[in-house]
Amino acid sequence: MDTTFTQPILTLRPENAPPAFHLLAKPTGAICNLDCAYCFFLDKEVFYPGSKFRMTDPLLEQYIRQLIEAHQGDSVNIAWQGGEPTLMGLDFYCRAMTLVEKYRRPGMTFLHTMQTNGTLLDDAWAAFFAEHNFLIGISIDGPRALHDVYRVDKGGKPTFDNVMRGVRLLQQHGVDFNVLTTVNRVNGDYPLEVYRFLRDEVGATWMQFIPVVERINSDGLTIYQEGATVSDRSVGAEQFGRFLSAIFDEWVSRDVGSIYVQTFEAALRNWLGMGASGMCVFNATCGTGLAIEHNGDLYACDHFVEPKYLLGNIQQQHMIELVSSPQQIKFGQDKRDTLPRYCLDCDVRFACHGECPKNRFIETPDGDPGLNYLCAGFKHFFHHADFAMKLMAGLIRRGRDAREVMPILARAFAGVQRNDSCPCGSGRKFKQCHGQAQPRTSITALPAPLARSAIER
Repeated sequence: MDTTFTQPILTLRPENAPPAFHLLAKPTGAICNLDCAYCFFLDKEVFYPGSKFRMTDPLLEQYIRQLIEAHQGDSVNIAWQGGEPTLMGLDFYCRAMTLVEKYRRPGMTFLHTMQTNGTLLDDAWAAFFAEHNFLIGISIDGPRALHDVYRVDKGGKPTFDNVMRGVRLLQQHGVDFNVLTTVNRVNGDYPLEVYRFLRDEVGATWMQFIPVVERINSDGLTIYQEGATVSDRSVGAEQFGRFLSAIFDEWVSRDVGSIYVQTFEAALRNWLGMGASGMCVFNATCGTGLAIEHNGDLYACDHFVEPKYLLGNIQQQHMIELVSSPQQIKFGQDKRDTLPRYCLDCDVRFACHGECPKNRFIETPDGDPGLNYLCAGFKHFFHHADFAMKLMAGLIRRGRDAREVMPILARAFAGVQRNDSCPCGSGRKFKQCHGQAQPRTSITALPAPLARSAIER
């Protein structure tokens, strides 16, 4: 009998295995049709010399079967990412849907997701996504002048028009989508321009803002999570805090309940003391957000696809055994257990829990290692948002709607003069707190030297 698709077999579920977890599948590995300057994954192809970077059909079947077996509940998220996952071709995902039906248990539901740059989408792709209720993440960094700084194709040409064409196709076919915006040194200075573009022109109702933090290794490359300096493309810590704060002020004054920003939603859950924020970087521990490569290699995290974080290969060991291995358990608990005293004593630790371990590479004011590079920015944002977060949390605890915060804030800030104390209770003048001047909201031409250097890798 052919046992290609039945090994390895799960005979006994590990006692400490999580009931569910999130796994990003990378069927094309690091291969992409774009050459985004800050992409942390493109260089990962050096770990697989000579590979064709395509998940085979036998491995696809093992992956789908094991993923379903590994989940105790009736809900499974099947997530595709890259590189660029659409390079596998539509037939690959049609076969995946057939395999889902083959291995699903009675009563199971599936959330199919894909993160894509959107440039290769056509009507066939959009129709397929609509048929199978995919949630599509579109990578876009803001309006044309900001997006095209770093997000270019292999020839260094801009990609904005092709991305927007993909977005419109999804909308025409009624496909649910969200947007993922990487915040870098350039667009980080234009928070309202980015937010209003995504809201008003793209039509996005769910947004993710991911800070670009590129660590420079000793050889000058960015392949490993090593080194204490960052690239010129990386967002500044205070810059990121200002970026989030400016968008939050716009959102909390007019868009609560109609626009969802992942960072704000996760923060509010932490203000409510819900235990899990829904965003791994803001949870006390991690370890249940893993990545699987095109050849079946399973890694501790999408941001730690490098040899020392390799857990094993699902063709030799069932994925749930790898997910619950001592190595992975320690990886997840280290997020909590390695926090420096400076973080443990912080008044907003409950909100960020030290954020992502990949960014903990600077020293505290006391000289202890392990402080998050973005600490100053997150502190600024969480303190800035505290007043409104407490109001929304209070509304929700009383069974009220969080959107009621908007008229409450309007009344609180009405008639306050610039030199008055800010009604939020910070002790600062209004002009230095919630009444500070908003950042610029129109983009002039980028300086020529910046425009040239921005696309260099």
